[in-house]
Amino acid sequence: MKRVLVAGATGYLGQFVAREFKARGYFVRALARSPGRLDHMRDSLDEIVQGEVTRPETIAHVCDDIDIVFSSIGITKQKDKLTFRDVDYQGNVNLLKAAQQAGVEKFIYVSVFNGPNLLHLDIVKAHEDFVDVLKASGMNHAVLRPTGYFSDMTEFLQMAKKGRVYLIGDGSNRVNPIHGADLAVSCVDAAEGERQEVDVGGPEIMTFREIAELAFRSLGKPARITAVPAWVMRPVIATTKLFSKHQSELLAFFTTAMTSDVVASSTGSHRLEDHFASLCSEGSNQ
Repeated sequence: MKRVLVAGATGYLGQFVAREFKARGYFVRALARSPGRLDHMRDSLDEIVQGEVTRPETIAHVCDDIDIVFSSIGITKQKDKLTFRDVDYQGNVNLLKAAQQAGVEKFIYVSVFNGPNLLHLDIVKAHEDFVDVLKASGMNHAVLRPTGYFSDMTEFLQMAKKGRVYLIGDGSNRVNPIHGADLAVSCVDAAEGERQEVDVGGPEIMTFREIAELAFRSLGKPARITAVPAWVMRPVIATTKLFSKHQSELLAFFTTAMTSDVVASSTGSHRLEDHFASLCSEGSNQ
């Protein structure tokens, strides 16, 4: 039985990856800052270890007796004043060192679609700088670059619930976001395969405006969409940076994403319409 450590198991993707590894017969160890956040998925885990990748002393032995390390570690909401550099880069470097010391066979990492061309964005640079370290380490590895998660698209639904969706640009750019369960299949396939670079997206290619319209349709509301010119975001990002560098970096990232085509090879079967419908149903039952 192969043994895998899933780092980031409390996140959107990590929970699906843990379940996919378990379904394929792996021994699954999950790394978490707060183990209690994994109570709902203990049936998909064989072991839970507590540690923080930003504190190397707490993860010194988390990779012992492990064959494969999977990491989707990264931050969106800033906590403890940690930065993208602290977590997405240095945290994963610390985990890689622990993996090397333990003799791990392979390291699977999730970065950002088109990452090498977006190094001017701090969040992407943190990811891709770690990719460079991983490649130079000599360890067998695979890097997945998804186009975007269904969880990211949920923001459209949240805006629609409030009555209006704001697009950056005219909304004509395209994306094929991927559900966590479909991406998890690609992640475990990468662990078992030979490819070291995997760009991956979901089965449906949609414009951002079509996603906004779908959000309203899922709620049974008339579409109210406002397109914000991309140039307007530049002073907004600059002003935001005065108060929160972290938030300004996220704004810069989403501005770039929504004004670019973010389309990769299609895989999976989950449809965004069904995802929105499920979320709407959950909301009505609460």
